[in-house]
Amino acid sequence: MVLAATLACVVTPLASAQTVPFIDTEDATLSEVDVGGGAVHPIVSFDVRNGDYARGAYDDDDAGLGRVPVHVAIGGAAVLKRRADGEGTLFLTGQSSNGFHAPRSDERSRPRSWYESNTIVGLAWRPVAGLSAAGAYAIKASPNGVAGTTHEASLTFLYTGKDAVGFFAPRFAATTRTKGQGGFYTIVGIAPAFPLTRAEDGLTFTVPVSVGAGWRSVYAADSGDRVYGSAGMSLAQPLTIAGAKASLQGEILALVRDRQLKRLDTPRGTTASIVPLATISIAMAW
Repeated sequence: MVLAATLACVVTPLASAQTVPFIDTEDATLSEVDVGGGAVHPIVSFDVRNGDYARGAYDDDDAGLGRVPVHVAIGGAAVLKRRADGEGTLFLTGQSSNGFHAPRSDERSRPRSWYESNTIVGLAWRPVAGLSAAGAYAIKASPNGVAGTTHEASLTFLYTGKDAVGFFAPRFAATTRTKGQGGFYTIVGIAPAFPLTRAEDGLTFTVPVSVGAGWRSVYAADSGDRVYGSAGMSLAQPLTIAGAKASLQGEILALVRDRQLKRLDTPRGTTASIVPLATISIAMAW
């Protein structure tokens, strides 16, 4: 809330010129980012969370306020091809997302606070307005050595057309791990959005709902097939910061896992049936 109050003093609304598809480093889901004109678009984001859970499982911080992990991501998208009307149809996209927290005493490898570095590169295709598909490759490393390096290949889809189906913004991603602990992961979700004002760049209320599944022991050796679900709400406000298109967002999710996936959180994570996750983020694109 302090961040929101500070930004409100220096930002003003800005209408979007175009959108580019962008790929999340964790679950490879697609989203659309408002950017300015031109062909090359740097994208930077920062978020603060109450815990770090990845694909429904404890990642490196329990859902509390003990260490308050933060993530900083730097990336971008390039428009490689356009239709005659100027709309982009082929995009190169990528980013590096890095996690930091107050280290535990057993995190002795330097830099101790830098526990996560996920880098992803993808080629996205938008054959018609509202439909995006992409292939992506991710390398996930741990600079302070708390986890091994893994590689993943993904196919991902998003539809945001101006019809009844597009209103729900359905998305799907499938990922296979090509290096490290093997397995396969899928996620399907929706995120219907409701403008709260009549202004083009007014506050938007979104209801994200998703179901994810890990197949063939993707979570851990002999973990089998595991499933989880999440649902919640978010508020997002488009802004302008130093000439960049920006979005300030607050999100609250309830995470529900199957019994075995909860047990995998021990000894450091929670085995609660419902895990509350909250995130405040700011993203900027040029």
